[in-house]
Amino acid sequence: MQSPASAPTAPVPPVPPVPPGTGAEHRPARWVRTRLRAAPWAALLNAVLVLVVVLLAAGLPRGTDRGEDAALHDFLRDRGIGATSLVSRSALRPGDDAASLASVAAHLTARTGGEFRVSASGPVYGVRGVSGQTLGNPQLSRPDGPSPTMELRHLAGLSEHATLVAGRWPTPQPDRPLPIVVSELTAEKLNIRIGDVLTEEKAPGLRPSPTSEVVGTFRVDDDNDPYWTDLSCLGRPCLKIPETFEWRRSWSAVGLTGGDDLPRLFEWAKGGELSWRLPVDPESLRADRLPAAEHELAGYLSGPTAAELAAATGRADLRTFSSLPELFALATARRDAAAPLAALGPAGLAGEVVVVLCLAAALAADRRGPELLLLQARGGSRRGLLRRLLGEGATTVLPGAALGTLLALLLLPTPRWGTALLAAVTATLCALLAFPARALGLLTPRRAARRDGARRLVGELGLLTLTVAAVAEVRRRGAAPPGAGIDPLLVAAPLLIALSTGLLLARIQPPLVGALARAVGRRRGAVGFLGLAGAARGAGGRPRPAVLPMLALLLAVTTAGFGADVIEAVDSGRAREARHATGGDVMVSAPKGFGLVPSFAEEAGRLPGVRAATTVTLLTDAAVLRPGRRHLTISLVVVDPPAYAEIARSVGRGGFDPALLAAPDGPGGAAGREVPVPALYSRGLVEELGGRAGAERIYLTSTGELRAQYAGTVDTTPALRDSTHPFVVLPAGPAAARLPELKDHGHWFAVGDVDETAVRSLMRGLPVHPLVADTARLTGVPVVGPRPEDIPDGYLVKTSAALTAELTEDPLRRAAALVFRSTTVGAGAFALLAALLTLVRAAPARAAALARLRTMGLRPRQGLALILVETLPQTLLAAVGGLLASLAAVALLGPALDLSALLGTAVPPGLPVHLTAVLAPALALTALVSAGVLAEALIGGRRQIATDLRAGDPAA
Repeated sequence: MQSPASAPTAPVPPVPPVPPGTGAEHRPARWVRTRLRAAPWAALLNAVLVLVVVLLAAGLPRGTDRGEDAALHDFLRDRGIGATSLVSRSALRPGDDAASLASVAAHLTARTGGEFRVSASGPVYGVRGVSGQTLGNPQLSRPDGPSPTMELRHLAGLSEHATLVAGRWPTPQPDRPLPIVVSELTAEKLNIRIGDVLTEEKAPGLRPSPTSEVVGTFRVDDDNDPYWTDLSCLGRPCLKIPETFEWRRSWSAVGLTGGDDLPRLFEWAKGGELSWRLPVDPESLRADRLPAAEHELAGYLSGPTAAELAAATGRADLRTFSSLPELFALATARRDAAAPLAALGPAGLAGEVVVVLCLAAALAADRRGPELLLLQARGGSRRGLLRRLLGEGATTVLPGAALGTLLALLLLPTPRWGTALLAAVTATLCALLAFPARALGLLTPRRAARRDGARRLVGELGLLTLTVAAVAEVRRRGAAPPGAGIDPLLVAAPLLIALSTGLLLARIQPPLVGALARAVGRRRGAVGFLGLAGAARGAGGRPRPAVLPMLALLLAVTTAGFGADVIEAVDSGRAREARHATGGDVMVSAPKGFGLVPSFAEEAGRLPGVRAATTVTLLTDAAVLRPGRRHLTISLVVVDPPAYAEIARSVGRGGFDPALLAAPDGPGGAAGREVPVPALYSRGLVEELGGRAGAERIYLTSTGELRAQYAGTVDTTPALRDSTHPFVVLPAGPAAARLPELKDHGHWFAVGDVDETAVRSLMRGLPVHPLVADTARLTGVPVVGPRPEDIPDGYLVKTSAALTAELTEDPLRRAAALVFRSTTVGAGAFALLAALLTLVRAAPARAAALARLRTMGLRPRQGLALILVETLPQTLLAAVGGLLASLAAVALLGPALDLSALLGTAVPPGLPVHLTAVLAPALALTALVSAGVLAEALIGGRRQIATDLRAGDPAA
């Protein structure tokens, strides 16, 4: 029996040739299809990454636009309809009627609709009589004797916004007095009845004035209707109270006549003024088109459009007024102030995205580098290979980019799409060209290492020079002026500082970690030494650690820390300015000439949370008498020294030693001479006195005179918001002993965590002037409203907490902070992704090394510890570098920042360092990246080690 080895070999039949044209000849496989089938998950992940990147790139500009538009609309709505309307005026002419008013309104409305349009409520127009009449009818109400006054107007469309209660609407009746209607409340309070003929009160012998007849009464349908804006004393009569609080009150009312009786109104009121109010719809305005809207509005107010309207309506005296230009300028200043904060986050996120795309390209180059080099060695040209890589990338990048752009356009609707598309195209090109650019470097013959090192050194020095120049220029000229848009230097400077810090750390890390590895190597155990040695030399046999992962975390920490410091500065600045404006944490003031009762100060001082409280007498009509020279007008602040000193210290304005205001008891000295009252002079007063402050005579218009002795100087004081005007602070005891009228304290200040509701509850029982109480009875408006927070009329309560909340509700600042925080979270996520890509890139070499060590007795727990020791030093070093870079950015760029527009009040330029605010995002981002590294080591490290142990040592 023959063995198989000795069996004869059967002849192999020849393969018949394939006839050409039959379709069975060999065809090379398509490049793109083959590559996608070879690595489907890599292609899918690449498409998802591109989708996220392009969605962010296209969505951030649209989100910023939406935030700016919403902030502009809220800002204008908060100003009220009166401030955001176009008001046109012209003199009433004898031939005017309702049709002529409507024609002018149509012309005025027709010239809007470009950059701004009229609100849906439509224009409100009518006629106002120039002069009113003092009514002499004996049956009319006269609370204190003076007769009521009445003014006549005409309002177009009155019947659409009011309900006729009794009588009829006014219609022309030539043989009767001028027909008018009044509101139901006006008829009730003034004791007017339908059919009354109202006559003017005149001295005997004077020519009688035209009369008017009340033909009906009406009721306003909705007091909040924009139709009734700025129309006082129309829905209800006004009771005029003299400023001197004398019992000489009188009613003031408004009557309405029809549009066909305008000539008679002209005669009754001795003239009239036509007015058209066009409320501008805030929703029609766009933040990016605000300069164009301002230009168009200028033409409408006093430019070509105004001249054309005057000619078209035949009214040469037609003039249009509006507060919108000032509001537009203020809105532009606020937007420019918030722009750097809104742009800083996206700029940092853009840097993170570039780093992640470069790392993804590097990972793909490591995986496919041998394949590309082999194809080049077999005759493939670089141009052909790059063209195929571009086509391969386009199949995954373009669909993901298109879907991301579409989602951004659909999810964030806004009229502007140019910036979003430009950002989307830029992100798409970066994603598409990242891997071909990396492959081009791989396929290009490598130069000598010495030349590469020289080129790297020159590039790093160039970046450092650019950073120093940018920081110096920003500090020299400050931020860009308002209206100049986003300051690129101010936005780029923190990123340049972060990049320079990253390059310095890349130079420092190898020797620093190497020295630490040598120090650890002298101790027992190999895990620490091996891990630190690997961290010093770089993963995968590279000559140095990778710079991109460090840059990713460093950029995220720097931008987050700098932006967080800006936000904290704005928040703390608003709280500080709110306390300055309040004079503490709570301020209560009584009506003019009406002091607070002593029991209120005692009860309020015992409220929970009050640390210090005092009553204050504040007079603004005092003067320093100087014989032979001009008197100095000053403000006088009479206080309790210990409590007021504590308030001043807590608020941080005008702190002083209360012992300076101590004085001997009694009004006179040993020889009967008046002892001067110790006083604190403001610095401005000392300068006005020529620096020779001493005993001064202070004269008070309503109380008398006293002598004040200079005891010290203060720059500011809590009771006065504007401390630039000269003032004097006096102790209450000695001052009241000289002038007892100074005991009537009109203000109460307190510091501490005081509940505003509790203060208002105490104020509900405060007395009011008898004139105010009787006025409330006559008008039907209660002195104290039914709500728990209502207080008597004339009293005022302010709290720093309420004012801070009001300032914080700025929609523009909220939008900028939201964009910044969102991009910070995105930057943190991309920093984590960069760290994970770095781990994945180094995973094969690390797994092979761990497999070898496992054969030498390395335990699994020690292997995981080795991974952490090798990867975490770079993370921690990047976090520390980012923290230092953010602090350096605040210190170097802070003096150039002006936060006045964001704070809502004028403050000196500068950005203080808030270590807690800067440290919080640095710790959060470091913890996030470290947790990701730990999770990858726990999940992926064991699997890779086990795979290499089963398959053998692939690197051997």
